[in-house]
Amino acid sequence: MGETAPDKARKSRLSITGVVTSDKMQKSIVVTVKQMVTHPKYEKRMLRTTKVVAHDENNEAHIGDEVELMMTRPMSKKKRWRLVRVLKKAVDLG
Repeated sequence: MGETAPDKARKSRLSITGVVTSDKMQKSIVVTVKQMVTHPKYEKRMLRTTKVVAHDENNEAHIGDEVELMMTRPMSKKKRWRLVRVLKKAVDLG
């Protein structure tokens, strides 16, 4: 029971994982999130992709990295997510 109110709220925030597709902006990355959804009428499973812009304070994520994002307050017109951690680094070929 030692949790404070902000800690509880932070744990209940939505988090997603995806692959970085662009890191050309300063302190921002574009992440592609893939999810399987079932069509409401035909009940066929489909792969749906979404691109989100996330805040990367230390510019630690690069193209091809698998990252975890957490929903946060609006930081700009499109930025509604922030980088939590890099799950897997991309292979560097040279």
